[in-house]
Formats: sequence, structure tokens, C-alpha cells
Amino acid sequence: MDLAIERLVENASTCLSADGAGRFEPTSALNCRPDNLAFKRLVNQVGFALAPAAMHAARTTGFGGFNFALEASYTSISSDADYWQRGTRGASDPSTNQAPTRNQSPSALLSQYSFKVRKGLGYGFEVAGVVGFLPKTSLINGGADVRWALLEGFRKGVLGIFPDTAVGGGVRTITGSSQLQLTTVGLDVQISKPFVIEDTSVLTPWLGYQYLWVFGDSGLVDLTPGTSALGACNYGGPNVPGNPDPNKTSYDGQQICRGGSARDFNNNVIFAPVRVHRQRLMFGVNYRYEMLVAGAQLITDLLSPSDANSGQNKADLQGQPRQWTAVLELGAQF
Repeated sequence: MDLAIERLVENASTCLSADGAGRFEPTSALNCRPDNLAFKRLVNQVGFALAPAAMHAARTTGFGGFNFALEASYTSISSDADYWQRGTRGASDPSTNQAPTRNQSPSALLSQYSFKVRKGLGYGFEVAGVVGFLPKTSLINGGADVRWALLEGFRKGVLGIFPDTAVGGGVRTITGSSQLQLTTVGLDVQISKPFVIEDTSVLTPWLGYQYLWVFGDSGLVDLTPGTSALGACNYGGPNVPGNPDPNKTSYDGQQICRGGSARDFNNNVIFAPVRVHRQRLMFGVNYRYEMLVAGAQLITDLLSPSDANSGQNKADLQGQPRQWTAVLELGAQF
């Protein structure tokens, strides 16, 4: 499931060799063009999976309190979509150790396993740090959260009927891929209500809303990794004093091709930046017995990806399905 952004080529049938191995056809009339629409749809779904989960009730750990937890999240993706099959590596052939030209069976769920620490600061504030990894990929995802509990701590009397309420935000960013820089930012509001069970346990359901921003940028991607641009050019160095290009009358620092073609240099591209929004609902519950805490949460789109955006993003994400994420947590709080 590692990313293979170089396969997202809009005119692959005319610029690449017939075997699909990423070899440039210099006889083509066109250079390879990045498929920016496929890139946007892929980043949109990856961003949903790696966004801050806000896996907690509205009540904080309290002044001086700590919470250490392991989290597992599973997010639905459109694994049968063309951009997932082209945009992920696939299993290598054990006899040749070569990846296929197309991932025929991407995972139906994108998994993530994380370690999170939360710390109460008093006055209703809490901060958290988290780091996680995605199996079957080289991606590491990490970030931090902060929130403020506006109303918590009431147990009796008239105020005891009000739920705990908190507002917060989180940021996540990835490392492990030179092809994609992805950052997600979420702002959320949550309400929850704890129910004490026989003075030893607490069951706390919660409901939340999150507005999510997804920022995706590609690195410099070689759309023709099967062709060496230097080899195709028969590279003779830059056009500088002491190494002049015989076909030019001035020094411009450009590459000198000694009998070859420089066209493959044009197949190193940067995809159009992705800036999309999502609106999500969160339903969760946790159970605490003394220090032990276990919880579960379901995150789903409130609006479809298209309806959550406007302008060109709305058009580009038309028909993209809603996603969901299931989160499980096990930890200790004291």
C-alpha cells in the first residue's frame, strides 16, 4: 500500500511504453502529463484516514492527570477505484522482486496504529501528542492536539443535568514518503456525559462534530522512472564556461545532450496542490475501571466530499463516496 504517485499519468497510453513499466516513448508527440484529478481524489481519501481522530470524551484528565493509550483505526477507502489501483505499489513478485504496474487488490481498509499521551493542565485545558504508523506502508503519522473543556465537573443539582462540553483542535502530518507531503488540521466540538456504575466504573458516551482541512502537496515526481533522463540525453554536463554547448551561442546552464534527447527531463513534475475540506460526525464511548480505560469511536462524513467543498473542488470530488473510520483504544488514566 505504499504510494506510487508516478503512475498517476493522464496520457499514459501515448507517452509510456506498452508494457506500462514507466518507460518514456520518445517518439510520442506529447510529454507525460500528471493526472491531477486522480491525485486530488487519492489525497482526499488518505487525508480522511490520517486526520485527528479526537478520540476522547469532552471531560479532560483533570489538573495533573495523564492518559496513555494505544489506538487502532480502520478507514474505508474506494479500493476498487482506478486512482487507488494506480496510486499504490502492490505486492512485489517473489521471483523477480519487482512491483506490478498496477495494484490489482488494494486493501479495503486503511489501517493505522498509534500511541497517544494526554495531559491535563488545569482550567479545563488539555494537550496531547500522538505518533502512529500505517502497516504495509513506510508512512509515519504524528501530531498534537489541544482542547478546552468549557463545562465539566458538575455532578449534582440543576447543573448536573448538563453534559460536559469541549472545543479543540489537532494537526497531523506524515513522513516516510518523498512523493507526498500531507498535513491535516481539524477543529472539533464535543459533548459527553459520564455515568458512574457502582462507584468503581464510569461509562461515558460522547457526540462530536469536526471540520477538517486537508493540505496535500507532491514532491518532485518522475513520471517515467523506467527511463533515465540522463541516459536518454547522453548527458554531457551543463552548458557553462569551459563546457560549452556547440549548438548555442551563450551559456545558460542547461543540460548538454550529445546525440540524445532531452525530452525526458520534462517528465519530472509537481502535481497541483490539494486543498479540500471535510465535515465529520463522531460517535464514541469509553469505559473506565479504576485506571484501565477502553473505548470505541465511529467517525463518518456529515456531508459528501463534494458537498463539503465548493468551486472546482466540488466538481472534482463529485461522486466520491462518504468514508468512515472505526477507532479502538486501550490505555490507562491516572
